[in-house]
Amino acid sequence: MKIAIGCDHGALALKNTLVEHLQKGGHTVTDFGTYTPDSCDYPDFAAAAARAVAAGECERGIVLCTTGIGVSIAANKVQGIRCALLSDVLSARMTRLHNDTNMMALGAGIVGPSLALEIADTWLSTPFSGEARHQRRIKKLMELE
Repeated sequence: MKIAIGCDHGALALKNTLVEHLQKGGHTVTDFGTYTPDSCDYPDFAAAAARAVAAGECERGIVLCTTGIGVSIAANKVQGIRCALLSDVLSARMTRLHNDTNMMALGAGIVGPSLALEIADTWLSTPFSGEARHQRRIKKLMELE
């Protein structure tokens, strides 16, 4: 799967860990930065990753900051994006099954590396259920844009 990824300085180490893990798992990762620990603005990197997903250049996207809140808000501002802020495996599974999310956000100060990898693996491997009730609800969500 082709995955867009982006973070700010607060999540650089976790992003790098995820990139290595995803690549070892056979995924193609497009890294939209940041690449240094210098202070930067999370909307720049979250928006770049989200635009790549919305344009179909990447199938899914992962964005990270210290809490995950800012990057999830930024990603959800891009038309066509459904980004879920995740901190547990059950939510990762359910947001794919019910919401067909195309992006996920993680907080590097909230989840550690081991949990982050488990969340990402679960989210990436869980298909959308395709159930009519969920399709109807997603359609209503997308009509809000």
